[in-house]
Amino acid sequence: MIEDSTRRKSPPMKTVRSFFPETWIWQLSEVGDSGSAQVPLTVPDTITSWETEAFCLSSEGLGLAPPAQLTVFQPFFLELSLPYSIIRGEIFELKATVFNYLSKCIMVKVTPAPSSDYTLKASSDDQYSSCLCANGRKTFKWILTPSVLGVLNITVSAEAEASQTVCDNEIVSVPERGRIDTVTQSLLVQAEGTEKTETHSWLLCPNGDSLSEEVALALPKDVIEGSARSSVSVIGDILGRALRNLHGLLRMPYGCGEQNMAVLSPNFYILQYLENTEQLTSAIRERATGFLKSGYQRQLNYRHENGAYSTFGHGKGNTWQELFFYQKNILKGGVNDNVTMTAYITASLLELETPVTDPVITKGLSCLRSIIEDVKNTYITALLAYTFSLARDTDTRHQLFKKLEDVAISDGSHLHWSQSASADDSDSLAVEISSYVLLAVLTADPVTTADLGYANRIVSWLVKQQNAYGGFSSTQDTVVALQALSLYATKVFSSDGSSTVTVQSAGDTHHFDVNQDNKLLYQEKQLQNVPAKYSIEVKGSTCVSVQMAQFYNIPTPTEAKTLSIDAKIGGDCKKTFGQYLLLNFTVTYDGPQARTNMVIVDIKLLSGFTADTSMLETRSTSSASLVERVDSKDDHVLVYLKEVPKNIPVNHQLQLKQIVPVKNLKPAVIKVYDYYQTSDLSETEYSSHCE
Repeated sequence: MIEDSTRRKSPPMKTVRSFFPETWIWQLSEVGDSGSAQVPLTVPDTITSWETEAFCLSSEGLGLAPPAQLTVFQPFFLELSLPYSIIRGEIFELKATVFNYLSKCIMVKVTPAPSSDYTLKASSDDQYSSCLCANGRKTFKWILTPSVLGVLNITVSAEAEASQTVCDNEIVSVPERGRIDTVTQSLLVQAEGTEKTETHSWLLCPNGDSLSEEVALALPKDVIEGSARSSVSVIGDILGRALRNLHGLLRMPYGCGEQNMAVLSPNFYILQYLENTEQLTSAIRERATGFLKSGYQRQLNYRHENGAYSTFGHGKGNTWQELFFYQKNILKGGVNDNVTMTAYITASLLELETPVTDPVITKGLSCLRSIIEDVKNTYITALLAYTFSLARDTDTRHQLFKKLEDVAISDGSHLHWSQSASADDSDSLAVEISSYVLLAVLTADPVTTADLGYANRIVSWLVKQQNAYGGFSSTQDTVVALQALSLYATKVFSSDGSSTVTVQSAGDTHHFDVNQDNKLLYQEKQLQNVPAKYSIEVKGSTCVSVQMAQFYNIPTPTEAKTLSIDAKIGGDCKKTFGQYLLLNFTVTYDGPQARTNMVIVDIKLLSGFTADTSMLETRSTSSASLVERVDSKDDHVLVYLKEVPKNIPVNHQLQLKQIVPVKNLKPAVIKVYDYYQTSDLSETEYSSHCE
């Protein structure tokens, strides 16, 4: 009998690799009484050696395992070389290098997957099938031109195929069952200029009737073509948006202890709210407690040997509470730091249900009562109102609320407070002050219907200040606002009712249903008709949170601000690859204060470049001594400056190195902003002047 040889032929072995983390982090595991545990893990797709570290914690102490190496390897594999991101209009040479660690020669064929997101043009005289002998490598090249914005997945396959070709005096072989290695990597294609975000948010409670709102969505005249996207999202819970983004409430860096607490704290408030309202599922609990564990472990990085904490883990140590309220300069003037700290700590102890008769609480409240008549600062008044509400001191609470009512800013159904009449209503401090007042209102014993009506006006204003991720503009206002909103949501929670939401404009209509089964479900749809006037109608008996968000790019603004930055490139721009450039940047401040709060310099790297941050981290000069921390993330370098003194320029240098050649290189944006007053922001561009 003659057997069909095609039946015996096995399909080629194919590996698909797309997971390439720089750090491979394992979760905590309980060993138990046996003293050992097996933890199944999937090794990342990177062909490399991992340096593994492990520790064990028990009642007997801490044990550290000696480092061990784990090598991830395969004898035939493909490696792609491409930048993390490029800007529209830039092109680069995509390189695919094939490595052969087999003992014999093979014939390798390299094939990119077709895509409508980009075009590939073959490099001149390049062949895409080639001999590859033992321990050899071969690089294949294409010119890649993106055709869309966003994240592009680039997939290339290398196959060892059968051939009668003679390579290096031997017939090429095919590995057992053949071999195909497929690699997928992402490329971020960004629009030119700088990205801006606008949000319009409402909390709408129809109470068995219907409510409607109107909003005119528009784009600036100088919007970068093709960069705009708009969406409407609906969720049936006031905290649902924050719940969806527990690890990303702010699009800001988290390099210091206080910022880490801004990630840590909301998990606790939201968990507590969901548990109190019987909405907590095992999946949400596991996710949130995971964030709590990792956040607490990160917080220990900022702990000193004596038990104190500091913003960056070095310098003067403080209590954990004081770390979280790194004093903002805008608060100063009429506010005694000792008074503020006493109020913070007394409120914290009362939140922990420490008895009012405790000597620490008694002395703290006595100290605070003695200065109430002299307090003219709205922030401290709101904080004291919350503190004495926790203490159930109704007389002092009433006295403080009278002060607050005299300076309240009322606008129809909205109510809020600001530090001064000239301050921006939506600034970080206004959110924080209004949140403390909301906490004070809801801490009454008992909370009356009138209290809830008053609170609803504050909540209506707070919700309008929320960003697209459920947070606010900075760290402190986000934490305090979410604490207040979670308490409000607990007080007004109802397990009954449903609502329908209709969002429409001429030619664009969207419907959403919200009920008790999906109230924590985030529902989002893209808006196709911008600019336009949209109407929102809510019918039913349960509250819904509605938000419209717009993201777009505009040319980088150049107007002068009190906090400003200037950037220029030096170095050898004649070289075409492997060149080093020197980025010189200067931060200046000429505002009303003697110095700024903590300042962030966010440097977008030129496409195809990486950065050497050692020059920033040197503390030998007065300017460098202001640098508290330097982080590198994706294609950005983040520089934390302790402060910027008024009228004293702060100069720094950053060395850039080109690792992937990019043609038609566009300018990159560098921006500076006050971390506690993010509206105080300036941007500029720098260019390599190299083609």
